[in-house]
Order: sequence, then C-alpha cells, then structure tokens
Amino acid sequence: MRLLVLEDEPVIRAALAANLRESGYAVDEAPDASTAASLARSFPYDAYVVDVRLPEGDGAGLDFVRDLRENGLLAPALFLTARDAVEDRILGLDAGGDDYLVKPFHVGEVHARLRALLRRGRAEARSTLEWRDLRFDWTSRAVYRAGARVALTAKEFGLIEVLASHPGRVYSRSDLIDRVWDGAFDAESNVVETYVRNVRRKLGDDVIRTQRGLGYHFPEE
Repeated sequence: MRLLVLEDEPVIRAALAANLRESGYAVDEAPDASTAASLARSFPYDAYVVDVRLPEGDGAGLDFVRDLRENGLLAPALFLTARDAVEDRILGLDAGGDDYLVKPFHVGEVHARLRALLRRGRAEARSTLEWRDLRFDWTSRAVYRAGARVALTAKEFGLIEVLASHPGRVYSRSDLIDRVWDGAFDAESNVVETYVRNVRRKLGDDVIRTQRGLGYHFPEE
C-alpha cells in the first residue's frame, strides 16, 4: 500500500512517515500542496494523510483533497488538524475527506484510522481471504498456512497484499514498484524479483504466477 503524507511541519511529517514505513507502507512525503498535487498525478496512492493548514494557506489541505476528487482520484483521505470544532469537521468531510483527526494525536490512532479507511475502500469488502491452505488477514496484516502464521517482512506482506487483493489482475514490475515501494527506491535494482522469490519460498511456488512479458498475478482459482 502506498501513502502520501502532506504535512508542512517537517518534524511531524518525517516522524509519521518513518513510523508508517516501519509498518510496511510505502510512503511519499510532501511539504506543500503543489508538491503533493504533482505526486498524486504520478503515483496510484491507496490513501492520503493531509494537514488542513499548509504553506499555501489555512485550509489549503481542504482544497488539495477537493481537487483530487474533481480529478477522479478517490483514494481515502485522512485530515490532520488542530481544529476540533464540529463546523471544521463538517468542512473537511464536505471537501471530500473520509476521516478527521485532531492534533495532538497518537500515531497508533493514525494507523487504526488508516486501516479502517483501507478496509472500507477494498473492492472485495472482506477482512480475510482464503486460498487453498492459506489465509490472509488484512486487518492484522498476517498470513497463515495450514493454521500456522508465516513470518513475512513488511514488504513481503505488502507485495502479496497488492496481488491477492485483486486475483487474476496482472501487475507489471513498475506497477508493483509504484504500489509497494516509495520514492526512495532504486528502480534499477531487482528488488521486485527478489521479493517474489522470497514470498514463493514462504507461501508456495504457485502463490504468485508469472505472466511472461507482462508481470505477476495471484491466481483466481
């Protein structure tokens, strides 16, 4: 899952992004709405974390999300703000936001709200997926094989989560890079192939199938 964190306070932005990366998300950071808009046009984000107040002005975060919606970008948006009045929450939701978190906040609550938004946006609307002897629990970010939990790294889970969430859909190498890794990733490396091998070794050779010349997919049957 790839997230965009739009926050003008460098310390908050860096700390939040680092914490989310530790949990396995690919995270891009933006200090202002202009940078964020450019990133949003370039990458398929699964969710946005947006401060309401930005260098462009108080309320610029609302304008950013409003522009996303007008351009057909519908990934969920979580607003961060120091304002806790009901009227401010209404403005955020009316601008196209999906949730609203008041500062100061606990980073654990950011995680919980993002998990809820991502579950809500999942096309299958399911918290688990079973395939053969595997069970994927998207809420706890865990995979079980024959009832025993399999130890996956955060990026290994991120890779299989993207693929298994849309069985049969072929993802090219660049698709997977965009969704699982962030802007700090070296696109010339063979990291995708390495992680595919690791996941196959842990979950079974057939769990990720190769479509020659096109990419990878999770089996439909």
